[in-house]
Amino acid sequence: MAKAKTHYTCQACGYQTAKWLGKCPDCGAWSSLLEEAGAKQDEKRPAWGASGGAAKPMLLKEVSGETEVRRRTGIAEFDRVLGGGVVSGSVVLLGGDPGIGKSTLLLAALDRLARHGPVLYVSGEESLRQTKMRAERLRVEGDAIHLFAETDAERVLAATEALKPQALVVDSIQTMYLPELGNAPGSITQVREVAGRLMAYAKRTGVPTFIVGHVTKEGSIAGPRVLEHMVDTVLYFEGERGHPFRILRAHKNRFGSTNEIGVFEMKGAGLVEVSDPSALFLSERPVGKSGSVVTSTLNGTRPLLVEVQALVAPTGYGTARRTAIGVDGNRVALLAAVLEKKEEIPLVGCDLFVNVAGGMQLNEPACDLAVCAALVSSLQNRPMDPHTLVLGEVGLAGEVRAVGQMEPRLVEAAKMGFQRVVMPAGSARRLEGSKLKVVGVETLGDALRAMFD
Repeated sequence: MAKAKTHYTCQACGYQTAKWLGKCPDCGAWSSLLEEAGAKQDEKRPAWGASGGAAKPMLLKEVSGETEVRRRTGIAEFDRVLGGGVVSGSVVLLGGDPGIGKSTLLLAALDRLARHGPVLYVSGEESLRQTKMRAERLRVEGDAIHLFAETDAERVLAATEALKPQALVVDSIQTMYLPELGNAPGSITQVREVAGRLMAYAKRTGVPTFIVGHVTKEGSIAGPRVLEHMVDTVLYFEGERGHPFRILRAHKNRFGSTNEIGVFEMKGAGLVEVSDPSALFLSERPVGKSGSVVTSTLNGTRPLLVEVQALVAPTGYGTARRTAIGVDGNRVALLAAVLEKKEEIPLVGCDLFVNVAGGMQLNEPACDLAVCAALVSSLQNRPMDPHTLVLGEVGLAGEVRAVGQMEPRLVEAAKMGFQRVVMPAGSARRLEGSKLKVVGVETLGDALRAMFD
């Protein structure tokens, strides 16, 4: 067995160097390089084999067995984000802010998976009593849920081999360590090596493995970026403090779409699925108030109706403010400039505040027209028709561009009681039929006249 070498590793990005440096040359972080002992390389260590332990290359047509076996967790929103259920042998990395509900979600999922056999929940942060307290609050019976409070990854793997569970949860990867490495838990080397061992076990045995990851202050999962490349699925649990809603979003999924989202509501008894999020997001919408416009955003196959709010007020400073929550601030500034230049809407001397109600994030340009309508509605103090939906991308020349997948958006709008939609003329021409009154517009000026005249 070769002797482990000592090197310096950046705790922010994983860059390695033979000598200490004050500033990481890769990511630019200061005082982030710590001395670590490298992993000991054993030439006789067995390889797990991505093909399930095959000792030699095989022809594609010779691979036997089912190629994709999914098992539903019983939590519909969780299964939707995973692509229809948990795939055997998959490794799922779940990240999110502290207290957002990661452990609560996984414990509830294990309760459903335990109906098929024993499951193992490994906690490196809480004692067995603390985990039991959470289970009682969630009303998890736990007849086949095995708890293990341990941070030694070798002991965790040994217990897993003996139990042979149907699913494994490790909470969290930053608390696990391998004694032979000699580095502190949570270091770059420990996180990478422990994740590699867990992934090898999952691929060899076919046991789906869930790994909880801490996040940094920038919102990304702590540890090397290679950790996200190693696993099959990367999920982020998002939610604003003060909002009861939680959004589960896939940033990487080898077995499904990365555009799907799951919506949950945090209550006293734990996370509750939201089967109709559009109704929830619009339940407190003010009727007859200026600055409020409803639009539709598409997340995978799910259309969501959300409320865009805007507040326009004369600035009390030399430079007007541009504040946006839930939508890109640069996009709001661009749309304000288009309104000012093309439609002569006086916004240059006004503070602009744009917010997406419910803590949702709008990442597609189809919501541009709704932002413009909300700004004009607030500036002129003219309320929008509460039964009108607004959709469309706005270009720099003031044109309203077509939006894709209009049919599912309009079906959702009709289900929520909307009667009219202002949308791009290009999309309206391709629309085969709708229960709503369709108003096609070519330019931003046409849209504003259709909405407020």
